[in-house]
Amino acid sequence: DRKDADALVKRVHYSGKVVNNSQVHIGVFYHGWLEGAMQFGPSLDKRKMVGLVAGTLWNEFIELNRMAFSDALPRNSESRALGVAMRLLRQHAPHLKWVVSFADGAQCGDGTIYRASGFVLTKVEQNGQILDWNGTHIAKKTLDNKNYPKINGRYYSRVLIDRGEAYAIPGFQLRYIYFLDPSARERLTVPILPFSEIERRGAGMYKGQPR
Repeated sequence: DRKDADALVKRVHYSGKVVNNSQVHIGVFYHGWLEGAMQFGPSLDKRKMVGLVAGTLWNEFIELNRMAFSDALPRNSESRALGVAMRLLRQHAPHLKWVVSFADGAQCGDGTIYRASGFVLTKVEQNGQILDWNGTHIAKKTLDNKNYPKINGRYYSRVLIDRGEAYAIPGFQLRYIYFLDPSARERLTVPILPFSEIERRGAGMYKGQPR
């Protein structure tokens, strides 16, 4: 359930944070203990995502918001669990055509698990979404909010942002897509990039360390 998935993500995920609008929570159990969670939901800005596959209706795609696995799980658990999750989505949400997710190559990794699980790479770009603000990592979308962001219990004036005290963490963001409906691949409106593009761009990262 949502409560257990959130607790696991906060404990295991490198960010320590959940995405509040996640709607589907799939747990990974090992010897009776919850040791992994995958949380799916709508993209924060669906208008920018829906056009990635031509003809996609508003409810025909979903984002893998969080994927958190503890070290207690056996090797290759991530790719195995993703395969099960995709089968569950096909079975219980047949209206979904594709899944989008992002790898944080500025703080975590470049998406090794996605590549091993049948996702295609569609974007590699310099990180501009995760910022360092006085030692606190914060998403740019939070700073773009019309209200002043609250960090560590304090509200900060936008003037501080304009003076450049928040800056992008060095690294990359990578976008991956999985096609639940194989025919959706034919309607992809952006190029599929070879995985070698990650190395070419110097975007490789594993467990928070550049490759």
